Amino acid sequence: MPGLVWVLPFVVLLLAIAILPLIPRTVHWWERNRNKLLVSSVLAAIACAYYVLRGYGFHHADPGLPTLLLVLRHAVVDDYIPFIVLLFSLYTISGGINLKGDVPAHPLTNTIFLGLGALGASFIGTTGMAMLLIRPLLQINSERRHVRHTVVFFIFLVCNIGGCLLPIGDPPLFLGYLRRVPFFWTISDLIPEWAVCSSIVLAIYYVWDTIAYRTEKRTDIQLDEILRRPLRLTGKRNFILILGVIAAVITLVPNKEFPGTSWKVPHLFLREIVQLVLAGISLWITPRQVRKDNDFNFIAIGEVACLFIGIFITMQVPIEMLQIVGPKLAEAGFTHPWHFFWGTGLLSSFLDNAPTYVVFFSTATTLAPPGMPLMSGLELAPGQFGAIPIPLLVAISCGSVFMGANTYIGNGPNFMVKSIAEQSGIKMPSFFGYMLYSGAVLLPVFVLITFIFFR
Repeated sequence: MPGLVWVLPFVVLLLAIAILPLIPRTVHWWERNRNKLLVSSVLAAIACAYYVLRGYGFHHADPGLPTLLLVLRHAVVDDYIPFIVLLFSLYTISGGINLKGDVPAHPLTNTIFLGLGALGASFIGTTGMAMLLIRPLLQINSERRHVRHTVVFFIFLVCNIGGCLLPIGDPPLFLGYLRRVPFFWTISDLIPEWAVCSSIVLAIYYVWDTIAYRTEKRTDIQLDEILRRPLRLTGKRNFILILGVIAAVITLVPNKEFPGTSWKVPHLFLREIVQLVLAGISLWITPRQVRKDNDFNFIAIGEVACLFIGIFITMQVPIEMLQIVGPKLAEAGFTHPWHFFWGTGLLSSFLDNAPTYVVFFSTATTLAPPGMPLMSGLELAPGQFGAIPIPLLVAISCGSVFMGANTYIGNGPNFMVKSIAEQSGIKMPSFFGYMLYSGAVLLPVFVLITFIFFR
């Protein structure tokens, strides 16, 4: 078991993200992505030094350099590169789609926008749907002064909760698909949880925005009503490219057979290369004016890339500790669905939700509580197959997706939406300020979800 002191690089990185934007002397320094990369790299280097110098190996690797190389393969090659390439591709392609127009920013209008986002996030990914809708939503609300809560609820619903119906919606579910969870299992088994959670959060938003709307200045409301332009969609060809990214994610799984053939996809980043090619095609075929209308740039995705390379490397220590503790959870009575919902969810709020999903998924496959139906034929390791209790899989899936909304780092799109909103002049809450929103709104909802579905 690694010593707790070696969790500090990960904790310090989280504190840097939370605190440096609040300190007057560091706020402007922290705004530059190169400084974020500097802090991220230094802390990642400390974690790497730990793995080189410790006296024991990592999984099957020998101590020293072999251990470091295996850790970096897990953190960078297996996790970070597919993660950032998928985000970059969807970010770039969706940035070539412009929904222009200005309709009155009534509470019902905003609620419909968030509801459509929560519905579509599962089908083009939380990143794709977030990038598609965030700028039009900001444009519609440009005459209003109280907009911050709308962006926060957008992160709740579009960047997280909405992505639980298909494996392409959120990375943890995709990892389940790679382990032979049927592709359409999520849409058949998670609809009740998704519908109840989304509906409650949307209802809370509608009430909140109705109250906020009544506090707007009369002149701003009048301007909002006068400035009307019908919604107009341009850059539609990019939807075909988004479908291409989705098809690549589904079919080009390394070391798996291409659907309908006996050809095995080589582990040569073919999936990622295809995604980058599609992003390049989008940059080539999309008129510059469309991206100009979107205020498109790479600052937001750059911020995610700079911070998450450090997060993925430094979190290997807490993930390793979790993997050691995981098999012992059953001995401590950790066997009920609500245990897995909250265990997966709370850790997914601060660790990346994809590896957290995998740890609890593996733990659940060792259990067979009486009376629970099983899903069999899952690939637990190359050539090793097993089963998982379905109620536990439902709890793990919902916990990892829903509670990614608890913090800015719970899911990749959270940070991108925050960055885009700030570029548009909206003062977003700090790291801890955002957690006040999620604690006040989401935690009571998740408690209610627990009593309804996971007792």
